[in-house]
Amino acid sequence: MAECVNDSDADSRIAYGDYVVLKRGEVFKSVQVENKKKVIFEKQWFFMDNVVGQLYGTIFEIVAGGSLKHKPVKRAGDSLDSKEAGQDNRHIVDDGRSQKLTRDDIETLKEQGLKGQEIVQQLVDNSTTFKDKTEFAQEKYIKKKKKKYESDITVLKPSTRLLAMMYHGREPGKICHLRYDTLAQMLTLGNIHAGSKIIVFETCAGLVLGSVMERMGGFGSVIQMFPGGGPTRAGMESFGFPSHFHQTLHEFPLCKVNAVLAGKLNLSEKDTENSRSEETSAEKNSEAQNMEISLDPQEQMRRAERDRLRELRAQEKKVKMEEKRKKLASAAALLEDRNADGLVIASRFHPCPVLMGLLKFVAPSRPFVVYCQYREPLIECYNKLRELGGVINLRLTDSWLRHYQVLPNRTHPVLLMSGGGGYLLSGTTVNAGTAKTKNPHKSEEPDAKRLKLEEMAPSCDSSA
Repeated sequence: MAECVNDSDADSRIAYGDYVVLKRGEVFKSVQVENKKKVIFEKQWFFMDNVVGQLYGTIFEIVAGGSLKHKPVKRAGDSLDSKEAGQDNRHIVDDGRSQKLTRDDIETLKEQGLKGQEIVQQLVDNSTTFKDKTEFAQEKYIKKKKKKYESDITVLKPSTRLLAMMYHGREPGKICHLRYDTLAQMLTLGNIHAGSKIIVFETCAGLVLGSVMERMGGFGSVIQMFPGGGPTRAGMESFGFPSHFHQTLHEFPLCKVNAVLAGKLNLSEKDTENSRSEETSAEKNSEAQNMEISLDPQEQMRRAERDRLRELRAQEKKVKMEEKRKKLASAAALLEDRNADGLVIASRFHPCPVLMGLLKFVAPSRPFVVYCQYREPLIECYNKLRELGGVINLRLTDSWLRHYQVLPNRTHPVLLMSGGGGYLLSGTTVNAGTAKTKNPHKSEEPDAKRLKLEEMAPSCDSSA
């Protein structure tokens, strides 16, 4: 898949501290550009210092010493010599003896300073069966050897598509096997746009959160609901958002959702307990110091220094706790309005209780979307929502993706493909007060037919 440099990418250059995506073949890796930092990618190590000041989309080559060298763009005529070709491959036998060069010979060529393309040319010249192969087989052979011996790396600007492909190709378990086409459907069904207020609950290493923030463009509010002690944002940090993007991000623990719904949220209880425990420990330390009879002057100085450092740490901890309390208070204020513009859920937990709790914060006529790797939990959510009401346009969908090789005289589907991309449950909220409640004891017949039967009943009684 060819990569092109967008106009927005061409106006910006790589600098220290930026997050970039390295591409080699169909493999991706996200790294941060730092001074003299060794990066290991595809069993090769190098330094990223030479990419600073270059445009995104630039191709580099790994040279001796681990440095990166800018590589010019290949022209149409720059190709390996392969003029002769056979008609078919029926007489070619893969017995392992068609290549004259051994592993030691290839290592010797590398020591002599030959580059990847030159080594591939040597392999082509020393292959006894290369000229007998068809033109398509020759190109396939050259492509395979280039992938092994050439060390070209493309530096790209992080985006939702690249990071989703990176995680799905390297560590799919971290993102609950969320495929990039399914993620694109989530952003579309959730109606993510600038200026909206979105609630996000995900355990996909921050990939879904970063995708939502990228789509919003730094305008609006994103409330991240997290389980446990704190949110996970490794994937979101890989986007390299500017500072004003982070100002739109709020966080709130999932364990306090019921307190917000009941109007009994108290954020000062934990801080009071911490302050009380700190005061008690300080009193015990002072009493222990007073009980000591005499100390050496140097020991007194060291003790005073330890006390000063302890006080500084206590003050820093107090400031951090106050900042955390303010953030939680601001997130709680956004939730208490119950006017969120959308809800996005993608986690490894069972989605039904989470969906039922967070759906109460979404305003009417707003979309929601839930991702799950398996179908059965979403079927349970579907039936539960049908029973409770308050939602319309419920849809449970499954995405199917297949790549096609499009080349002259050889266009066909790729044989190896992804088995499944997970399932999505989407819908739209409505005002529960105006929704008609169904009586299970009443018949499901239309009103006109039911009225006709009621009119016929008295006439039957009179005739009797």
